[in-house]
Amino acid sequence: MKSKIKYTDEPMGKLRVVKDFLPPPDQLILKEENVKVTIALKKSSIDFFKEEAKKQHTSYQKMIRQVIDWYTAHYKKNA
Repeated sequence: MKSKIKYTDEPMGKLRVVKDFLPPPDQLILKEENVKVTIALKKSSIDFFKEEAKKQHTSYQKMIRQVIDWYTAHYKKNA
């Protein structure tokens, strides 16, 4: 068992207020408009993503979306 912290009434030294640098909660989640599509992919590709997603404890669809987003960002930047 961990030992308990003992608090004392000792001086803490010179303190300073640090400006709040974190954005408000509504700015932490960047929402983009999503569009639902139907797409036929090779079974081997889906099996790969499902297996990898299971290892990472995430959704295979989320992984596929991320790959497409990276591809888009890469070629958008180079255009």
